[in-house]
Amino acid sequence: MAKWTATHEAPEPLEGPIVATVMGGTILWFALFLFQLPFYGWFADRGMLWWVWTCAVGGVLGLIGLWYVRGRDAALKRHAAELAARTDADPAGPTPQAG
Repeated sequence: MAKWTATHEAPEPLEGPIVATVMGGTILWFALFLFQLPFYGWFADRGMLWWVWTCAVGGVLGLIGLWYVRGRDAALKRHAAELAARTDADPAGPTPQAG
C-alpha cells in the first residue's frame, strides 16, 4: 500500500480570541456541573453519575487550559514587542562587521 502524502501545503493556523473561547467553555462546563448537582440522586439512581463528574472534570481541565493559553498569549505578545523594538532600533537591519 502506498504512503499518502499531501498534495498541497497546510494552511496557517487560525488565530482568534483563544483566551475568551477557553474561558467560555470552562464557564459552560462549570455551569452544567452546578445545574446537575441538585439532581445528583436522580443520576445516582440511574447509574449516570459520570454525567455530573464529566462536567466537573471538564471545568477543571478548562482551568488548566486557561492557564496555558494565557501564558501562550503573553509569550506571543512579548515576542511581537521584541520584534517591534528591534525594527524600531535599527530600521536598516544589522550592519555587517568588518573582519
